[in-house]
Amino acid sequence: MNKVERVLDFFEKINAVPRKSRNPGPITDYLIQWAEEAGFPVKKDRAFNLLISVPPSKGYENAPVVILQGHSDMVCEKTPGSDHDFSKDPVKCITEGEWMRGDDTSLGADNGIALALAMDIATDPDVKHPPLEILITADEEIGLIGANALEPDFLTGRILINLDSEDEGVFTIGCAGGADCKITIPVEKADVPAGFRSFQLTVGGLLGGHSGMDIALNRGNALKMLGRILAALSEKTDLRLLSLEGGSGASNAICRDASAVFMIPPSQMDACRQIADEWITVLREEIKTTEPDVEITLAEAASSDKSLTPQIRDRILQVLRLIPHGVEKFSSDIENLVETSSNLAWMSLKEDSLKILTSQRSSVMSELKDMNLRMDDLAKLAGGECVTLNKYPSWQPDMDSVLLKKSADLYRKLTGKEPVIEAIHAGLECGIIGAKYPGMDMISIGPTIKHPHTPEERLHVASLEPFRDFLVALLGEMKG
Repeated sequence: MNKVERVLDFFEKINAVPRKSRNPGPITDYLIQWAEEAGFPVKKDRAFNLLISVPPSKGYENAPVVILQGHSDMVCEKTPGSDHDFSKDPVKCITEGEWMRGDDTSLGADNGIALALAMDIATDPDVKHPPLEILITADEEIGLIGANALEPDFLTGRILINLDSEDEGVFTIGCAGGADCKITIPVEKADVPAGFRSFQLTVGGLLGGHSGMDIALNRGNALKMLGRILAALSEKTDLRLLSLEGGSGASNAICRDASAVFMIPPSQMDACRQIADEWITVLREEIKTTEPDVEITLAEAASSDKSLTPQIRDRILQVLRLIPHGVEKFSSDIENLVETSSNLAWMSLKEDSLKILTSQRSSVMSELKDMNLRMDDLAKLAGGECVTLNKYPSWQPDMDSVLLKKSADLYRKLTGKEPVIEAIHAGLECGIIGAKYPGMDMISIGPTIKHPHTPEERLHVASLEPFRDFLVALLGEMKG
């Protein structure tokens, strides 16, 4: 098989192993087995991070150690009609022309393709390289947990190539910091008056996306849209809220689908339908450019004898209206770069509480702290509590980086094109790794991936060969 087929063969084998965040065991075991069979020393830490040591090619014995870094978990998103079970089912890879996708699921090229590239390079006898440390971190997608748990003596290298960027020809040298906020608001329930009828309001068909890369694209958030309709209904009808659910549970995915079940008196059913229809028209008009396939439906549902009290209903709808989502501030220094944002990712109304998951990002850590404090204040005003989780630092660009200069010069030589050098609003593990290992020279690169963290995720197969050629050439330059 040719070099691209080799990479894709590794990738499909990775995709046959369950690797949803919080379940690092299966993919870790697979990678350890692969390393041992290849004859590479491998070590695992308490957070399921792996370090695979690959000896240098002949002539590179005195070269500096280079770290190739990616993460083992993936964001598991699927279409509402898919019966895929990410805990056991392989992620199917479907190639159409120059692109590869999943079968109504996210593909997991973010970041499985990094692992496949590292495995390919490490075992290809034609690739000349310095001593390599393949660093594979766990649970990146739920707050960079693995990177946060790295011990100071886990790595020996001080040159790191992160393979978690998503545009061939783009060199990332900085990223935002971030944190998740988990809010819990206690609820009270009461009897529903006799005769009330039950309805389910559903918002779906949205694009969703990566809460860092796509937050400035004005895509709809199903929970925010749902909340606006429910608030309008509660003003005009005696609405009793039974349930509220939205999002996949991934803090870095923009909410694509949400639904609520509520009950109203039979005498208000016509008014309910009219208000809902009016708001469906309003919301569709607002987002018709960015979300042409939005679906908002109102249908009868199963009834219940208990619902939230009107007071708690109002409190929840106020929180849903006030909780921030989207871009908070653009950078004053870098054109079109989001500086600070918040993502309303998930809500779930359980028996005794409403749970909310949000994520905040900022390249300015004081602004990130302020966003987290605002979430805490909102939770307290609603009679609940907020816990800040998985906080990680920003990665400040170093325009004097030796690795950056070497990479840019080589890219110009190989392609005749100027590389794009940028900082991004998404979070990368480089910020944490750089803080734990002072003096680490870092760059983030990768082949082209579109729409990560959604079922529309696509890997541009045609970008794999030029990207691999560049990465191999860059490693070949690291002779010392």
